[in-house]
Amino acid sequence: MPPREGRHAIWPDRIRSEVIAAVQAAGIEHPWVHQALAAEHALDGDSVVVATGTASGKSLAYLVPALSRLLEGTQAPNGRGATALYLAPTKALAADQCRSVKELSQPLGTAIRAAVYDGDTPPEEREWVRQYANYVLTNPDMLHRGILPSHPRWSSFLRALKYVVIDECHTYRGVFGSHVAQVLRRLRRICARYGSSPVFLLASATAAEPSLAARRLTGLPVVEVADDASPRGELVFALWEPPLTELHGERGAPVRRTATAETADLLTDLTVQGVRSVAFVRSRRAAELISVIAQERLAEIDRSLARRVAAYRGGYLPEERRTLERALHSGELLGLAATTALELGVDVSGLDAVLIAGYPGTRASLWQQAGRAGRARQGALAVLVARDDPLDTFLVHHPEALFAQPVESTVLDPDNPYVLAPHLCAAAAELPLTDEDLELFGPACKDLLPQLEAAKLLRRRTKAWHWTRRERAADLTDIRGEGGRPIQVVEAGTGRLLGTVDAGSAHTTVHEGAVHLHQGRTYLVRSLDLEDFVALVEEANPPYSTVARDTTSISVLDTDIEVPWGEGRLCYGSVEVTNQVVSFLRRRVITGEVLGETKLDLPPRTLRTRAVWWTVTEDQLDQARINPEILGGALHAAEHASIGMLPLFATCDRWDIGGVSVPLHPDTLLPTVFVYDGHPGGAGFAERAFHTARAWLTATRQAIASCECEAGCPSCIQSPKCGNGNDPLHKRGAVRLLTVLLRGAPEEKGGQAGEPQGMESEAAAPGTPSASPIPPDPPSP
Repeated sequence: MPPREGRHAIWPDRIRSEVIAAVQAAGIEHPWVHQALAAEHALDGDSVVVATGTASGKSLAYLVPALSRLLEGTQAPNGRGATALYLAPTKALAADQCRSVKELSQPLGTAIRAAVYDGDTPPEEREWVRQYANYVLTNPDMLHRGILPSHPRWSSFLRALKYVVIDECHTYRGVFGSHVAQVLRRLRRICARYGSSPVFLLASATAAEPSLAARRLTGLPVVEVADDASPRGELVFALWEPPLTELHGERGAPVRRTATAETADLLTDLTVQGVRSVAFVRSRRAAELISVIAQERLAEIDRSLARRVAAYRGGYLPEERRTLERALHSGELLGLAATTALELGVDVSGLDAVLIAGYPGTRASLWQQAGRAGRARQGALAVLVARDDPLDTFLVHHPEALFAQPVESTVLDPDNPYVLAPHLCAAAAELPLTDEDLELFGPACKDLLPQLEAAKLLRRRTKAWHWTRRERAADLTDIRGEGGRPIQVVEAGTGRLLGTVDAGSAHTTVHEGAVHLHQGRTYLVRSLDLEDFVALVEEANPPYSTVARDTTSISVLDTDIEVPWGEGRLCYGSVEVTNQVVSFLRRRVITGEVLGETKLDLPPRTLRTRAVWWTVTEDQLDQARINPEILGGALHAAEHASIGMLPLFATCDRWDIGGVSVPLHPDTLLPTVFVYDGHPGGAGFAERAFHTARAWLTATRQAIASCECEAGCPSCIQSPKCGNGNDPLHKRGAVRLLTVLLRGAPEEKGGQAGEPQGMESEAAAPGTPSASPIPPDPPSP
């Protein structure tokens, strides 16, 4: 990708001269065109979203007008003046931005008092932040649980609030984005109570329809600034497919070398050459594995080099994260294997290379990660290392799907009743909820309020609804959709807390016998106590990793939309999914070879969510030459591949969605394939699948048909999280079945489109599901 020249402008004349001087003192003589334009809108009182590439100076675009306003703010009674609130999706990003604000505003003296207010802020500092800070940096979680429920203590800050900055707003998608949208509506309501109406300044990676996504997030009209005028160094972007090995996996399929092992080798090579690199990975476990493998290989070359590679992921203790961030900033670390906690966490300049171990789920995320290289405008390298997965394989063989397509639209649904209900409770606890407030929270309120009254969570008195419980309403929900109280990972011998695992993934990651990695050390889980939320582990060094297996059944609750596809039908509606982890596999680390299976006894979990599903008739099966012997395998293979391909059309991850295929489903009485959202009430992904079904299933068919394997492999129809051990599968039957189905697909604009313990395949990785949008009782403290 060739270099690009930058286009300069001048700052609006309403920006305070002291702020312009401070920016110039930081070495920035003139702004880029998009920075000046965004500042102009902010000064005009227009909410604005800056949607430009990584390292394009989005931070300056919102900082300059915000600092200027803080300097000239009308003095409030406490002498603090105007205030601004900054929201980041991660603590690391807030901490990093706080350092940047303090450096930039140093010439302004004590007029700008920036401070972080999050879960890591010591109690003795919190009162100072509430009383005196005028630029407060936090995250949506702290706004939800800490600031809004305590708004009387924040009254002087909120009364003077002029700007709300929402950084990396493209990350607020799915259930998390839906929760954040409601938290922002609660913030606007509380601000109005104190007489303020802040302007929202949003920063996003390049995204489709950023103003529309920003409007859904904030509930306000938002102006879009998307023409990136910043310069860019040359970027070499490599698509890297690991080679096939001589080994064979499930059902005799050829095994490709893992993206984890391949990325570890590349990180080792780059570190030896002194190249500053970050390897982005999909999971905490992969981050740990890559750092361990790279450290071992570097130690064989030069023991001092092994100390210059580390892992960075969520679940670390705060002091561990800060130490790693400082080491990366200083150059002490040359290589880092990181989850997306770093993608959004630290503004790293001077990186030479980025390795991406597996497609990160969206083009927006891919460019966000790749953009971390070359931030000092030098030439840079980005490498996408493909996993053995239908989507990754499709992309390395169809690069136009990455480089010739726009990024995806952000999918979120603020009206999801499972999201909205707890926020109505939280809002009522903050201030009694009136009829005038209902327009702010959306049309779904009308149906939900009687349910909340019936559940004795809210009570109507005269003209307002009041919170009725003693406990804090904000504690009823985890806005990250992670399903409540996290599991503490404790070392059995010492009682030392190693870290945490979110409740939604505990069954699959810290079950008894699971291999757990932390800070380069390997542990075996001795026991998982779901009542006390504790997993006891002991250090070990097994030659394998573990993968959980589960079973899933699904029933149709309600069909919202149904359209004919020839003789078949395409449907969208509500379903109930029952999932249970039943065993785990032990796999050799480098090759993925299966060494054995162990049964587990864990309770089932029920999820009410949204799904898209399609059916076929007997005549269509005859046309596709699908007999009863191969029907289950053909449906199962089509389902696996369609789940693998959906992230190309919706801003989801394979682990956000699940699927079930059934040769004769009791609700449809036909062969049926379901793909569902892995979150209570849905996240918008299944709806997106319904509306892009023609393009989605066409790409699915193409991915299966073009794979070079004979009978199916992980690159086309096998799934890494199949509850049935990828059996049965029938590759050619799936291609024929999809061909016949697509013949009947209607021409559309945007693409409109189990037996009870059935041919389950991919369960999603949901938060703890509930069968009702009414919030459950909170866990005991």
